[in-house]
Parts: sequence; C-alpha cells; structure tokens
Amino acid sequence: MSAGTVVMIRPWLDPLVDELGHDPRSIYVEQFWLGVLGPTATWLLRRLVSELEQRPDGYRVDLADLARSMGLSYTPGRSSPFAKALQRCTMFGLAHQTSDGLAVRRRVPEIAQRHLRRLPSSVQLQHAEWVAHEVSVDDFSRAHELAVVMAKAGDETALIEHRLVALGVAAAVASEVADNVRQLR
Repeated sequence: MSAGTVVMIRPWLDPLVDELGHDPRSIYVEQFWLGVLGPTATWLLRRLVSELEQRPDGYRVDLADLARSMGLSYTPGRSSPFAKALQRCTMFGLAHQTSDGLAVRRRVPEIAQRHLRRLPSSVQLQHAEWVAHEVSVDDFSRAHELAVVMAKAGDETALIEHRLVALGVAAAVASEVADNVRQLR
C-alpha cells in the first residue's frame, strides 16, 4: 500500500473470536497484548475497530490521513512507524490484506501461549489469574447493573470497563460486562 492510498477496511468475520474474543479497547488487550503488539499497533487496531463499530459493513480510509491523525508519518515502504504498526497487526493475526485493503478483527483472541511466554513473569501470573477467575452470578449481576447505569448516564462504552475496575469489580468480570453493554448499544 503506497502513501496516500485510500483503502477499504472491512470486518474480519470469525464467529469463534467474535464471540469469545476481547474488545481491542479492553483492559485485557492493555495488560496482555500491548507488550506483544506494541503501543502503535494497539492504538491503530483500536482506531480501525472503533470506526467499524460505526460502519459495520466497512469503510474507506486514506492511510496517510489516518497516520497523521495518530501523530505519525506515512511514507512509502515499510520503514515508517505507521507501516510497521500495520505490519504488526497483520503479523499477529489481527488483520489481513484483501484485494482492496484490510480485513480487521473486531475482537482480539486470547493471547497465544508462545506470546505470553515472552512477557514478564508478573504478566504471565496476571494472565493465569485472569483465566482462572471464577465469576459468581452476584458479581456479574452487580457489575451489569452498574454498567447499565453508567451507559444510561451517557458514559462512553470504552470507559465503562475501566470505571468498573476502579469500583472494585474484577477485571475479567468488568471486561465481559462492558462487552455486553457495548453490544446492546
């Protein structure tokens, strides 16, 4: 893709990941994917998915404009930070090239063990705790009620998960509840 090229961004349909995966704006992605994917690629993925939320069938985007809106340059070749971020999204299976642009996952799968092993042991332990966390119906119901109130009050869905965690809701519960509220909107 050359500089200034307008490309089509479409959703990458994957029923399993779409159902079980994590929103790219979630705490899960911040805690476990960020160190693998890198901050620029993580932010890029979030931007692409946010727009897909508004236009679920896909949209056209000028990559040079998108790069500039993120504070990056976009030059021909693969050496610019923006081009590298696009490559990382593809390399880690979060996007793939199509004939006219990119297909982007709307949800991020659980991090693969091979990637998790490269992260610090403290992050590996956090992931093990995340996966093992048992959710009671009461925990889930309480968090859901809080999230619904936040959504009705006008809170952005991208912030609800973080606010739930700040209120003491377990991160895994907050993530699931925020996803449910996001899908209701």
